[in-house]
Amino acid sequence: MSKAPVTTLDSRDSIERASRAATHQQSNVLRVGVDFGGTKIEAAVLDFQGNFLARVRAPNPGNYDAALATVRELVEKVEQQVGARGTVGVGTPGSISPRSGTMRNANSVWLNGRDFRRDLIAALGRDVRLANDANCLALSEVVDGAAAGSKVAFAVIIGTGCGGGLVVDGQLVEGAHGVGGEWGHIPLPWPKHDEVDSPQCWCGQRGCLETWVSGSGLQRDYAKVAGQSLDGEAIIRAARAGEGQAQAAFKRYVDRLGRGLAVICNIVDPDTIVLGGGLSNVSELYDQLPEIVRSHVFSDTWSARIVPAKWGDSSGVRGAARLWGA
Repeated sequence: MSKAPVTTLDSRDSIERASRAATHQQSNVLRVGVDFGGTKIEAAVLDFQGNFLARVRAPNPGNYDAALATVRELVEKVEQQVGARGTVGVGTPGSISPRSGTMRNANSVWLNGRDFRRDLIAALGRDVRLANDANCLALSEVVDGAAAGSKVAFAVIIGTGCGGGLVVDGQLVEGAHGVGGEWGHIPLPWPKHDEVDSPQCWCGQRGCLETWVSGSGLQRDYAKVAGQSLDGEAIIRAARAGEGQAQAAFKRYVDRLGRGLAVICNIVDPDTIVLGGGLSNVSELYDQLPEIVRSHVFSDTWSARIVPAKWGDSSGVRGAARLWGA
């Protein structure tokens, strides 16, 4: 009978040294992040300390094959700039179905039903990690952003659409079916009398939170009452200038956003809520939201922080790069 190999103290030390060396080597690998947005695609390289070494972007062509080619070209370009290859993480709208492996729930609907990860692997010639864009925002801000040190952090994107991502103890929580944090497609909570006429959502349901608290939702609500169409920035400017209809629309918006966040607080009780997307730049939100959230949370005390993303528009690409580790 052959004897089992004996691991001596010296050999154990060698194994431990090799393990530490491998871990160190992995931690020093350059990380490429790709932010696959609806209107633009950005690629960036981070070093192991989180510093940008290269960044490039291009318009999203809005066509599947052309978009794959754009991702490949951008990744090649940033790697040429730094003279090295890295791991690649991609932040996308929607998520991957654990049943079929294909994309679903993307508001860039031409992605849905496609095996995006497989095709990216083929285009780039290496493994690729994918996550929802709001998850990338959450991860970025927990690692070294506005939610650093948080035990439970919830990050939201309030822009053209409305997404959410959850990080607990530094780990993304994507859930059993990959839809963890998708608060944009729950109904508007505690609806009021003027909210019973629920708008149609692109996902096929009616009255989703996204139809109320996205930038598009703010525009729709203002147009319905004021009888004219303005984009979100113009509505905020008008509200600041004292225009009554714009002020009322913004007040309704903040109240709806606060109610939506209160539901999240009642479920996962985050200690930090990070806001990203275009509307996160509206400073008045951070003064007005806490009291609205507090009035709907099922607790005698509530003191979570509501803060803007430290990295702003860069959070998506930084979080995508972080999919291979902090």
